[in-house]
Amino acid sequence: MAEDREILREIWDGRVPICFSLASDEIFTLEHPDPFFLLVPRQSYFPLATDRVQRTFLKHVDPDNHGEMWLEYESQPLKWHYPVGLLFDMYNTKGPLPWNITVHFQNFPEDELLHCPSRDAVEAHFMATVKEADSLKHRAQVINSMQKKDHKQLWTGLQNDKFDQFWTINRKLMERLGEEGFKYLPFRIHQPEKPFIQKLFKPVSDEGRLFTLADLLRETVPHIFADDTSDVLRCEVYIQGVNPPLETPVQWLSEHFSYPDNFLHIALVNPS
Repeated sequence: MAEDREILREIWDGRVPICFSLASDEIFTLEHPDPFFLLVPRQSYFPLATDRVQRTFLKHVDPDNHGEMWLEYESQPLKWHYPVGLLFDMYNTKGPLPWNITVHFQNFPEDELLHCPSRDAVEAHFMATVKEADSLKHRAQVINSMQKKDHKQLWTGLQNDKFDQFWTINRKLMERLGEEGFKYLPFRIHQPEKPFIQKLFKPVSDEGRLFTLADLLRETVPHIFADDTSDVLRCEVYIQGVNPPLETPVQWLSEHFSYPDNFLHIALVNPS
């Protein structure tokens, strides 16, 4: 990849200020707990960042009537297997800060969320997604050539928020095979309350032309364009909290703006 360390570092260091509050109808003690404030890494997952939140609020719920912790924002359960930055882009990009999230220990929304029994579940999901991304980019040749300790270093770097530890391994997953780009682009397009969109899309044409973000969006979500001839959109597009220019090559975006799971997660905000 044409490495730009400053961009990679800037994205890695992104944080979301969050105010966690225990759901008022689940407070069991006479003393109401104070809100819990955290700066959460955008690249991480909520189960990796909320251990202290869970320990604090568990002291104030019914010890005989509580289950797995889950999070909600304005009646929307938050998927723990989505990166924190993606969830913020989807639901609160234009909202006030800190992001106010409600913590629950009852009435787990079985039809909307996956269970997360431990950090091992997060690791398993993360590594499965990385492997899927490399299957699209390199026919899984890179990830399969790595040793188990490389996989562990990738996960540990993310879990412990260690940029150099993570990118020492992740750099290999971002390398192009030859002069061309990736075989296919690992991307997912997200809209609130809808399944994500994922299709096979080559970042470079057979003639060697670099496809742009506009090309990708026209291929996958043409309805967000005002008409067939202009690049005027009916919604805003966010990747890593940024509105990238539509003329940006998606190969470059994939190399620099992908989340640690190696997918380019694109959030469409307020689509009509």
